[in-house]
Amino acid sequence: MQDARRTAPSDSEDPLLEIAHALADAARGPALRHFRTAGLGADNKAAPGAFDPVTIADRETEAAMRAALKLLRPDDGVIGEEADATPGSSGLTWVLDPIDGTRAYLIGAPTWGVLIGLRDATGPAPRARLGIMDQPWTGDRFWGNGASAFAARPDHADGTQTPRRLATRATVDLSQALLSTTFPEIGSVQEAARFAELKSQVRMVRYGLDCTAYALLAAGHLDLVVEAGLNPYDILAMIPIIEGAGGVITDWDGGSALGGGRVLASANPALHRAAMVALAR
Repeated sequence: MQDARRTAPSDSEDPLLEIAHALADAARGPALRHFRTAGLGADNKAAPGAFDPVTIADRETEAAMRAALKLLRPDDGVIGEEADATPGSSGLTWVLDPIDGTRAYLIGAPTWGVLIGLRDATGPAPRARLGIMDQPWTGDRFWGNGASAFAARPDHADGTQTPRRLATRATVDLSQALLSTTFPEIGSVQEAARFAELKSQVRMVRYGLDCTAYALLAAGHLDLVVEAGLNPYDILAMIPIIEGAGGVITDWDGGSALGGGRVLASANPALHRAAMVALAR
C-alpha cells in the first residue's frame, strides 16, 4: 500500500505527508479492533442530560498515533481529542481525532474516520499544512497538502492502492446544491435558524455523515457541508483536502476555520458566497 501511495505526485516531495500516512497506518489496527464488536460500551464525556461518547477505540487509536509521533517527530506538538496537549518546539503541531464520528462507530456505521492534520505556525500566519481522513473499514483514504488532494482505496488483488486526484463539483446555484450536516438540530437556536434558511434553498440535505461528508465534497459528490460547535481536531485535517480539490472552507462569516466553531465547506467560491448570504439572513 505504501509503495502505490507514493506514486501520487503530492507525496513525492513531502516527507511530512509520509509521516501522516504512517500515523494513519498505525491507527488502523486499534480503530478496527473494536469496530462492530458485541458489547462495545462508551463513557459519556458530556454533562448530565447530554451524550458525548468515548470508547476504548478512541483512546487506543490516539495512543497509537501519539506513540508513532514520539518516535518519528519528537519535537512537534500534539493536540488530540482524548489526551492532554503535548507542546513542541518545531512550530508544527499534529492535530488528531482518533475516531471522528464515535456515535456512528458505536452503531456499526462506517461513516466515522481517523483525522490527522498538521498545523504549521512557522510562517506569517498559522495554516493547515496537510491533512488525512482515513476510513479503515472501507479502506478509503483521502489526503491533501497544498494544491493537491487525492483519494485511494484497495483496488488491486494484492491490496495496493492507486491514488486519484480529487476535484469538487461546479454547482453554483443553491437550488441545485446537495448539502450535508451531522445533526438536524445544528448548534444553538440562532444557528439553527440560520441553517434553516440555507436548507430551504438547496435541493437536498443528508444527515449524520460526520467527516465522510467533507471527503465526499472533495471527491465531487456533495456541494456543501455546514456544521456548528466544532473543535479544531474535528476540522483541521479536512481543510487541505477540500482546498486541494478546489473547494472553499471557512467559518460562516468567511474567516478561518482552523479553530473550529461554525464551519462552511463549499465545492467552489461562487457557491460559497451564495451559501454565506443565505446563512447571514
